[in-house]
Amino acid sequence: MDYRNLGRSGLSVSPLCLGTMNFGWKCEEAEAHAIMDLALECGISFFDTADIYYWGEHRGKTEEIIGRWFAGGGGRRERTVLATKVYEPMGDGPNQSRLSALHIRRALDASLRRLKTDYIDLYQFHHIDRTTPWDEIWQAIDIAVRQGKILYVGSSNFAGWHIATAQASANRLGLPGLVSEQSIYNLITRLPELEVLPSARHHGLGIISWSPLQGGLLGGALAQERSGIRRLEGRAAETLARHRSQIEAYEAFAAEMGVPPAVLALSWLLHQPGITAPIIGPRTREQLTSALGALDTKLDAGALAQLDLIFPGHKPAPEEYAW
Repeated sequence: MDYRNLGRSGLSVSPLCLGTMNFGWKCEEAEAHAIMDLALECGISFFDTADIYYWGEHRGKTEEIIGRWFAGGGGRRERTVLATKVYEPMGDGPNQSRLSALHIRRALDASLRRLKTDYIDLYQFHHIDRTTPWDEIWQAIDIAVRQGKILYVGSSNFAGWHIATAQASANRLGLPGLVSEQSIYNLITRLPELEVLPSARHHGLGIISWSPLQGGLLGGALAQERSGIRRLEGRAAETLARHRSQIEAYEAFAAEMGVPPAVLALSWLLHQPGITAPIIGPRTREQLTSALGALDTKLDAGALAQLDLIFPGHKPAPEEYAW
């Protein structure tokens, strides 16, 4: 396994990150535990979750599933780089969401209890909070770091200027600031190339890309549709309709290369500068095993150029739209 540093930090993480959003919701606890066991066995030690996962009245349950797995012993916690998130509402009260110092303190302690651990390796802001000043956010984080509850801090769903503002505030306070940004990024959604990726690279943040298959559209959606295995609905179906011709060309190119479409999409991300790890969200052990193929799939300049023809990307701003 070719481990990578997370951004400018000294933290080594696996080049694929195990996403746990499906645990408990679309994946039963026993299978979730088996997936995590297999991930560690295969060298995937970077696990991502969030306090809100399992959603609605079940929020927090995914962290509990992971906590019970840690409690099984065998060095599981020590071998895992654990990332979770804070921001989303964990109750109906006015101070049970966002990034106030009060909510960060309460949410962090609650995540630690659910996860059955005394520290979080990477604590991520799940969204930008436009109502809380950065001085307050960083003060709360600094206290948690000094208490030994947090080691590193990352962002998620930030714009490029949000990253810059966060780092400027942290620098002024003499704090390390962010080491990572978790952003949607894949062959279909390439808007982060305008400003998010350049800002992250400039500030030394590693990019953790979520939805690397664009909700399954890059995982052989048309082939599955034709065979009756899966039929997309709602927003996914609308996105498929907009990009059908591109996805047809993409699946044909994957077949020409002899690579499963999902593996090709993950491999493309691993070839992009600044990307530390795409997040894979398997519901079964078979899906996890299949995703591992991306680590051994090398794309030459011709293959990368062909993918850019199918799914055109962006130059960094302002060159994308100005001289």
